Amino acid sequence: MSTVLVLHVPARLARFVLRMFRPHLHAAYGLLWVLALEASAVSLTGAAWRPTGATWVRVASVVLALLFLRMLDEQKDLEYDRVHHPDRPLVTGEITAAELRGSMAVLTAVLTGLNAALSPAAVLLILSALGYALLLAALERLSAAVRDRQLLNLTVTYPVQVLLGIYVYGTLAAAGTVPADWRAGVLLALCACVFLHYEFARKTVWETPPGARLYSALLGPRRSAAVTAALAVGAVGCQIALFLPDGPAGLLPCLTAALPAWGLRRFLRARRGGWPLPAAAGFVAGTHLALTVRAAVLP
Repeated sequence: MSTVLVLHVPARLARFVLRMFRPHLHAAYGLLWVLALEASAVSLTGAAWRPTGATWVRVASVVLALLFLRMLDEQKDLEYDRVHHPDRPLVTGEITAAELRGSMAVLTAVLTGLNAALSPAAVLLILSALGYALLLAALERLSAAVRDRQLLNLTVTYPVQVLLGIYVYGTLAAAGTVPADWRAGVLLALCACVFLHYEFARKTVWETPPGARLYSALLGPRRSAAVTAALAVGAVGCQIALFLPDGPAGLLPCLTAALPAWGLRRFLRARRGGWPLPAAAGFVAGTHLALTVRAAVLP
């Protein structure tokens, strides 16, 4: 019986990961985000950037941390999903909360071991992000306002992503690779604007189904679209502040802003449906990829 369980649980977890944490989306995002942040941070010092063993530890750590957060979110959103997403694995029983919690404990141990190879600071930074996420889960259980008010929820939950960005930059600074100066804040703001552009885009629609958690339901479609576009503008502004001294070639990643511009135009003209998500996803992937290539090509 125990042998059956040992084989059964990993299979259930694998199905959960493939469905709820699709590697070609979530793992690819983690990879591109870490490479873009690290490459940009190093290039701003004037040094040539090439990925190292520590780079891949950071990539693996961020991807595993994002999987941890996905497992935690699945449990936090259970009551909402029972009404609005009855086919989710936790709702249908394809996986249990106990199995998810056990997997989160394993991920924590793996992340601790991985980062112990970098530095004590790396362990502290990655565990701080996970700890903040767990604290928020408890806060959402206690506070209906934090749980149900969309913008308040975003305000208190998004710092988890910021902490992961601080982990990447902080481990570079702890290794003496980059300085801890004003550019760190601008780089983290750049990453935040890129991510939040997609976050708002995917929850900006003209028609709101009853009970749906959408920013456009709170702000109205036009204002939600304006915020979505403004976040892309913010990302471009951060790039200009950081890379203008490199000349026109250094600003080539800004060209990806054409995608949000097209998305805004199409959304406003259509007056139905939602923000074109391929444009938003393309902006995220294109910006991160362009920043990485820029750092590799322009020393």
